[in-house]
Amino acid sequence: MSNSAGTPARPGRSLRWRPVRVLTAAVFALAGLIFVTSFNTAKGTNLRTDASLLRLSDLIQERSHKNAGLDETTAALRRQVDALAARDDGSTEAQDERLRALEATAGTTEARGAGLTVTLDDAPPNAQAAPGYPEPQANDLVIHQQDLQAVVNALWQGGAKGIRVMDQRLISTSAVRCVGNTLILQGRVYSPPYRITAVGDRGRLTRALADSPAVQNYQLYVKAYGLGWKLDEHKTVTLPGYSGTVDLHYAKPVS
Repeated sequence: MSNSAGTPARPGRSLRWRPVRVLTAAVFALAGLIFVTSFNTAKGTNLRTDASLLRLSDLIQERSHKNAGLDETTAALRRQVDALAARDDGSTEAQDERLRALEATAGTTEARGAGLTVTLDDAPPNAQAAPGYPEPQANDLVIHQQDLQAVVNALWQGGAKGIRVMDQRLISTSAVRCVGNTLILQGRVYSPPYRITAVGDRGRLTRALADSPAVQNYQLYVKAYGLGWKLDEHKTVTLPGYSGTVDLHYAKPVS
């Protein structure tokens, strides 16, 4: 049937998805997916909370205390083994002397003599730049791994017969590593201030610290921002022998 005169026929309207509508629908779908995922992850808790970080910190401290206890147990067992070995090994006096010299070099026996202690610490909370220095950034106010390594390396360079960091003796495989503002040494965690004690000629040790470019650089931050630096000399100091495991772990080629 024809329409009235002069009125064009209305064409049928087809349903079309315009690109803008498709994009809008995709954005809403993605937003919904993110909301559901966040809810499932949080399990109804606040994602902004630091509780998870606190739990991780507690776990690290717990493992550190556990490792300290294991170190004490290992040291006691090692003393028993050494006593039995000394009684029943059948070695000569010359062989025993050579063994004692190797143990002293390895750091597994007690070291005693004159020495000194270097203490490093973060700057105080209200630290400000000294006149003539730029305002400090956060990293300028805390002890870094390279600062500890600089002191340890300088003391070795100065002829140290043994070095202790905090309450642990260093050996050739010891790694001084920092994560954030904490020190991780041989499975245990420490916070500043950090104490580094060395046995050796105090004059040589002091000169080695003064001559180290890395220690000199640290001293600039001591002057500029108040990082902690303290040097104590000892007429006699005793360092315990290393009591941890001495097994070497290394990569092996895949055949």
